Formats: sequence, C-alpha cells, structure tokens
Amino acid sequence: MAGSSSSLHYTISCLLNKIGRVTMNMLVSVHELLVLEDVDITKRLDYSYAIAVLGFPLIVSILRTFDVRVEAARVMVSAPVLALVTIHVLYINFYKLDYGWNMIVCVAKRVAQLFLWARWAAVSRHPSNWKLWVVVIASGYFDAHSIWHLATVPPTILWWSFIRDDAEFRTSSLLKKPNTKAK
Repeated sequence: MAGSSSSLHYTISCLLNKIGRVTMNMLVSVHELLVLEDVDITKRLDYSYAIAVLGFPLIVSILRTFDVRVEAARVMVSAPVLALVTIHVLYINFYKLDYGWNMIVCVAKRVAQLFLWARWAAVSRHPSNWKLWVVVIASGYFDAHSIWHLATVPPTILWWSFIRDDAEFRTSSLLKKPNTKAK
C-alpha cells in the first residue's frame, strides 16, 4: 500500500500494541529474572505474564476471525476473556501456585487461538493466508518449552508481517466500500 502505516484503518491495532508491550515486558524482565533466580515471586510473575501474553492474542483472534467491528461487541467479546485471565492470575497468585494447572490453561488458550486462526485462514481469501498457515502449523509442531522459545522467532516475524499485510488489506477494503455506521 502506498500510504504510511499511520494511515491504516486497523480496528484491532490497540490490542496488538498491548500484546507487543506485554510480551516485550515479559521477555525482557520477568522471564530473564526467572532464568537467573528461581524463587516464588519470579514464578508467579512468569506464570501471570504467560497467561496475559496468551489472553490478548486470543481476543485478537476472536475479533478478527468473526470480523467484530462494532465497539460495543468488541468489548462484550473481550470482557469474558479478560475476566478469565484475571481470575486465573488471582488463582495462581493468591490461592495455589500450580504449574500443571497453569500449563493446561495456557495450552487451552493457545490451541483455541490456533484453531480460530486456522478456521479464518481456511475460509478467507486473504492475500497473505500462506503466512498465517505457516504460523499455525509451526506453532502446532513445537511443544517442548526450550524448542518453543527457539521456534517463536520465525513465526513471530511472519506473524507481524501478516498483521501488516492484513492492516493494508483491511484498509484497502474499507476505503473501497462506502462508509456506513452500525446502528
């Protein structure tokens, strides 16, 4: 697209910005502290950030897969996911720090997100579908924690490349249609 990225009309850009900030904060601070010192507080922070990092992309996948455009509907979709993230964080921090339960919740959120993106890629005619399929398939194959960290680099680059392409595609689609407001 010829315009600058600031001229893109991407309805989920705010959430994507938050995902980036939470993820970078987790990778730089909390996860590195956990590697250096395995104490109770770093475990709690690592588990809490892990669930938060998986919560925001789940919201994005729901909003984009079902093409939720109305602000009130986006809030109604996001609120239950954010509530579940909050409840889980409170549970593991103030009731029981349970690695097994945290892994079950994290895996369930990741599988749900991958399923939603795969469904969307299967039915959409998006020009960058192949990038999304690579991310979905690569994310499904890597399971061990250490391999996962290594495997996240190429899919992450592809993911953000897909997001840029999707923003440009979405903008061009919106600019071609007459501007109608939801009632």
